[in-house]
Amino acid sequence: MPHFTVEYTDNIKNEMNIDKLFEEVHKVLIARGSVFPIGGIRSRAIQLTDYRIADGAEDDAFVHAVLKIGAGRSAEIKKEACDALFDVMKNHFSELMSKRYLALSMELMEFSEAGTYKQNNIHSRFKKN
Repeated sequence: MPHFTVEYTDNIKNEMNIDKLFEEVHKVLIARGSVFPIGGIRSRAIQLTDYRIADGAEDDAFVHAVLKIGAGRSAEIKKEACDALFDVMKNHFSELMSKRYLALSMELMEFSEAGTYKQNNIHSRFKKN
């Protein structure tokens, strides 16, 4: 963990540059050092084709992100990381937002380790000897 998932409306797929967004998101998470282990960071995007926004009168768009993390981090750390991630999103989509109606949102989901199952050998690449 953490996992960053972005849902977006298909009417902006050619303008959103998801690879660049994920690059910036990973920089934010990696910059927090041991708070978020590098080997556990994942990003994914889900393109939505079935949706309705507001009254349906315009070609509105939205991007909704979810940051999923395991429990145990302080409220201050979570707030600072989420503020930084949402700033990345606002900056990334600022030009697009200046050209069209676009709603951005992000939420944090925190869960206990009970009920989660993981196996990951990527972490070993980042362990210091």
